[in-house]
Formats: sequence, C-alpha cells, structure tokens
Amino acid sequence: MASKVRAAGLFRPLFIAILKGIEKHVFDKFKENPEEFISKASAIINDQKASVIIEHITYNVLDDRYGKEVFTDTTIRGKLGVNAVKANRSIYDHVVYDSENERKFVSDLDIRDEVAVYVKLPDGFFIPTPIGKYNPDWAIAFYEGSVKHIYFVAETKGSMETLMFEDHTSTPEKAKIHCARQHFKAISNGEVVYDVVSSYEELLNLVTK
Repeated sequence: MASKVRAAGLFRPLFIAILKGIEKHVFDKFKENPEEFISKASAIINDQKASVIIEHITYNVLDDRYGKEVFTDTTIRGKLGVNAVKANRSIYDHVVYDSENERKFVSDLDIRDEVAVYVKLPDGFFIPTPIGKYNPDWAIAFYEGSVKHIYFVAETKGSMETLMFEDHTSTPEKAKIHCARQHFKAISNGEVVYDVVSSYEELLNLVTK
C-alpha cells in the first residue's frame, strides 16, 4: 500500500483523509480488493492533481537551447520490417515507429514533395511539465509555398476520439499535451506550430489553412 500512496505523491495522513471522505458504498470496495482500490484511487488523485497544476500554466523564454548532440548522441534501436522502415527525407536513414498509424505517417512524410525533412524526436528532446517530462513525436520542416508554417512539431495518435483532446485536463497525458501547446506558443511567437493529428492529411490541412 505504501508504494501506491507514494505514487499519488501524497503523505499518508492526507491520503487517509481523502479515503475517509469517500462514500461508504464506494469505500466498501476496498475490502474486496485493497490493492486495486488503492491503485484506482491513486490514479484519480493524480488526474485531479494534473488538472489543478496546469490550469494556469505559463512558460517563459530562456537562453537554454538544445544542441545537435540531442540527435547525434542518440541510440535508436529497431528491426527493419518489424518496427523500422528506410527513410529518404528523415535526418536518419531509418525511422523506428511505435504503431501501424506511425508507420503510415512515416510513409506519407517520406513521399510528399512539400516535406523538406522530418525526424522522429529522440527521448532526449523533451518539454518539462509540472507532471513530468513530455516528448513530442515529430519535428517536420516544410518547403515554403502553400504551407504557411515551415516548422511543425506534432503528436500523432491513432484515434482522436480515444483521447478526447478537447478536454485537456482529464488525464496526465492530456495535461502534458496542454503544457506542450503553451510551451510552443510561448517560445515560437506563432512560427513553430504544435498540434495533435491522427494522419498526414490532417497535418497538411492544419499547415495549409
């Protein structure tokens, strides 16, 4: 139980006080499965903490910058034909993907004439948030022309409905995405666009509108 309490980031007395405030018919479930009850209670508490923390989140521009080492010192492992594909427009010769949706996204990026270069961002590139580090999926540079925004950082998801991004405070993941929006808004003056897309077509609609 102690590990679950620590996972919620609360001292035991406060955690107990929260449990005492739970309605009896709900708290009775603790007797059925204490470990599961504590785990789910911790998850709910973390969700609420995320909501409160990011409600008024702001970012300020600093002099710190990522160097090229974030890309050159990165070790990326994958197996061709399993979770990696050859790439022509990426800064790497191969791109590792996490899902079938990402594989399709890479395939589209690699053949579209408006794409100058792209990269699957390594874990070393992250945005600090109050609830942990956040690593966006992609950075994409477009040729100038019909595309208004030359540089685009995107988070790709297979199902927009699953995450319900219009409600950014309901889970830690959505909270981090909200923080990322505020981060890029603060540092780029509108020149670096961050958004969540489920396909290349959706991305293109965003950068050409």
